[in-house]
Parts: sequence; structure tokens; C-alpha cells
Amino acid sequence: MAKTKFILPVKVGDRLELSVETQGSSGDGICRYEGYTLFVPQGLPGDRVLAEITKVTPRFGVARVVEALTLSPDRVKAPCPVFPECGGCRLQDLSYDKQMQFKVRVVTDALKHIGKIPPPESIRTLPAERVYHYRNKGSFAVELREARLRVGFYRQGTHEVADSAVCDILLEPINAVKEWIRGLLEKHRVLIYDETKHKGFFRGMVIRHSEATGETLVGFITTKGAFPKGFLTDIQAPEFLERFHITGIVQNLNIHDTNVILGDRSRVLWGENRFTEKLGGLTFRLSLGSFFQVNTLQSEKLYEVLREWTQEGKGKVLDAYCGSGGISLFLAKSGRRVVGIEEFPEAVDDAKASARLNGIDSCEFFQGTVEQHLGRFSGKGEVDTIIVDPPRKGCSEEVIQSILKIHPDQIVYVSCNPATLARDLQRIGEFYDIRDICVVDMFPQTQHVETAVLLRR
Repeated sequence: MAKTKFILPVKVGDRLELSVETQGSSGDGICRYEGYTLFVPQGLPGDRVLAEITKVTPRFGVARVVEALTLSPDRVKAPCPVFPECGGCRLQDLSYDKQMQFKVRVVTDALKHIGKIPPPESIRTLPAERVYHYRNKGSFAVELREARLRVGFYRQGTHEVADSAVCDILLEPINAVKEWIRGLLEKHRVLIYDETKHKGFFRGMVIRHSEATGETLVGFITTKGAFPKGFLTDIQAPEFLERFHITGIVQNLNIHDTNVILGDRSRVLWGENRFTEKLGGLTFRLSLGSFFQVNTLQSEKLYEVLREWTQEGKGKVLDAYCGSGGISLFLAKSGRRVVGIEEFPEAVDDAKASARLNGIDSCEFFQGTVEQHLGRFSGKGEVDTIIVDPPRKGCSEEVIQSILKIHPDQIVYVSCNPATLARDLQRIGEFYDIRDICVVDMFPQTQHVETAVLLRR
């Protein structure tokens, strides 16, 4: 019998009164109209809106809010002057307790619908004590539009820069350094890169700051070429360097047509390509491109959970995707023998330097991909715990199979993407059971979710 064709109940341009029922993982509101799903950007559960249909597909549609008829009781005033145009903080108008509920729901929905895993009755949460001024790294895009330099983050769904002097989730010194540099770019008329024409010189900047040490590292992303002499003179002025405790100014070369921020080569314009950060009684040496969690305060909470889960065991802890060694060194300080694996040489150099700084000799680090190095470990009790903290795409099938061959007593999966987390847990689930799940809010005001999962054989 032929399947009945579903006739869409809406078309582009229709205006409807809608009630927002829930939120998708992107943070957009979700409505149902005659059985048809509609996504409403900036819609919150409890809103009643007049909306115009802007897109339809066989599975869902998109609508924009024309008029808010009734506001959700969970709405709060967003302090950001470019909210919601900026694509960074999608949840800034949602009360913080509801943000945490949203993030837990995103995880449970991913487990249920993607991983086909029954969600646990309760999921541990570690909310942030500081929901603004927490981020220790800012990566800024630049754009010259209508003869005006714009510095900030991209507007939602575009590559147009939402210009703002302040980003409220950044540590305040990062905003101040960025605005100082903006003034010098304008003063010396530094040629700004045009990504539509693939011409120009200055592509953006990365600023990293430690609240604990006060140190700041500045990176300029450019194409081939050189800065004006006047700019280089002013950027090395004691007034700038001393006021912001600058440890280094680095020029990073990125000549590719890509969304990847940093290129492969860097050169130091002043100082060194490093600064120091402190976390959990440890000192870390970090360079411009090496990975370290962007929320230092919440990172310590996460690391304490991992220490709780891994405090017992006679074998080694294998820390895959170890970045600059944050988790590895934290666990080694607690008495565990740890092996870290990291692809990027700069991060491995930082991890080794940090181990020396802290007098830790129970850590070793291998440079290369996880796929390359997992095979060197046996399944004979050499490793009792494997920690994976992969990028958003999750673990490859080769990594999953290599982990299963090692056959550790437990696996700890740290994830910034609930969808790939759920997929990978399904692949591991035949041999390991979920014993604990913790949602750690590393990214208040945003839709991003950090989850840690303990699995035991």
C-alpha cells in the first residue's frame, strides 16, 4: 500500500500565532503546528509569538518572531549589546537554572534518540558559580565594512562580524587588550583581510589570559606580509606591555581559505610564545595554539570528578587527546601514573614543560594521533583506565576498537558534543555499563554542553 504523502500545513510567508513548547540542542525554540515541527530562533519555552515562516522542508520549518505576544516567565534581560545578533551566547536571555535544565535535557535526549540508551534517573550537575566573565580565551574575527573596522564574533549563520567593545563572558582584561589593539589597527591603517575576495593581511586575533597569574598572550592571525613599522613600535610600547602583563606577541600565518583560525606557522614579534596559568595547585605553560579548557574555575571542578572516578587502580591511566596535559598532570599529582597522547607538537611541548615546572615525573606524553599510539598498549592490565576527551566529531571507529582491545577496567569519556557522545557510548555499550554521568557547565550563557561519563566493564 502506497505511503500517504504528508501535505505541509504551512508555506513560506505565512504568519501564525505559535506557542513555544521546548528548545532544540541549538537553543532555538520548538513549536508544533498541525503535527509539523517549527524552529523559532530566540524563542523560549512559554513564549506565545506571532511568527512568519521563512523556510520549509519535508521534516521541519523555520519561523522568525514578528511580535512577542506573551513572554516566557523564564526570560531575563540579556546584558550584551549585540545579543541576539552575535552567534556566541544563544541562551543569554534564559534564566540560569533553566539553562542547566536545558543542558541536562540535551544530554538525555541524545542518549535516548541517538544512542538508544535509556537515560539514567538522575544526572549529576556542576553549575558555574560565575556565569559571566569566565572565559580565558578570546578568538576575534575582523572585518572592514562601510569604511569601519569591526572586531568581534560572527553574527548567527553568517560571516559578518557583530562589532562590540565588550563581550561579557570574557575575562575583562581580554576585552581591554582587544580594544587597545583595535585602536592601533585603525591608527596605522593595517590592511584588513577580505574573505570574500581572499585579499588583505590581518585576519583576526587570539588573546589568552590567566586570572591567577595576570599574564596575557596575544596572537595576530595574518596572511603573508608584514605589519607597518609604526604598529610594531606601538604594540611593543611599555605602556601596553606592562599594563596588561603581556608575556608574548605572536604572528600566526594562515594563508588558507578555511574556517580554521590558526595556521601551521608562527613567529614571535615580542617576548615568548607562552604564558602561565594556574589550576588546582599546578602551574601550566601554555602557548598560543595549545588546548586548555576555556573556563579555569569549572575545569578544576571537572578534574575533581575525574580524580574521584580514577583514584583507585593499579595500572596506568591513559589520557587520550590530552591537549596541554591538564587532566594528565592533575591525576599524576594525585599519585596516578599517566600517559598522555596528543596530536599537536606545540601542546605536547607545553605538557612536558608543565610536568617539569611542577616536579611531576609520573607522566609521559606521546606526540601523534590517538590512532597511531593506542596500539602500543596491551590488554593485560597495563592500563586500568582510559580517558578520552575528543574534539566535537568524537572518536573514530579505529579508536573505539583499539580501546576495546586494551580492555581497561573503566573508560571515562569527556565530551563537548552530546550527539557524538551518545553515538560513541552506543558503540561501547556492549562491553561497558554507564555508572555515572556529570554535566559540568563550562560555557554559561551558551548552548554548549560539557559532559563526563564513567563506564565500567
